[in-house]
Amino acid sequence: MTTSKGQRVESRVIGDWGEHLAAKWLAKNGRKVLYRNFRGPKGGEVDIVCRHGEVLTFVEVKTRTSTDYGRPAAAVDSVKEKLILRGAQAWMRLLKEKESIKTRCDIVEVILSEGEKPKISVLEGAFRVAD
Repeated sequence: MTTSKGQRVESRVIGDWGEHLAAKWLAKNGRKVLYRNFRGPKGGEVDIVCRHGEVLTFVEVKTRTSTDYGRPAAAVDSVKEKLILRGAQAWMRLLKEKESIKTRCDIVEVILSEGEKPKISVLEGAFRVAD
């Protein structure tokens, strides 16, 4: 992607924009966004924590400018999954009645192709929060 002046947009900016669009999409589609960019005190990270009905969801956002190298969700490997799960577990430790809370880990894919409307898709239950 390039700016109107022809400069290349940095990956971090694309990722931030994707997270912003994902949070807006989630809120518009029945999720209550509780927190963005949660970092656990002993490591771990979650892009978006939200509630989807009675389910607490930990959302990883993956943004790409094309699908030339596969879907964005394919970038969530076992190392990234462990980091997200560590963040989810840190969040759960902050709650008092965590035993009764249903949880889920989702991945939101955002495709930002130049000259096109952003494409957003959600993979619900992409992986499981460990007990």
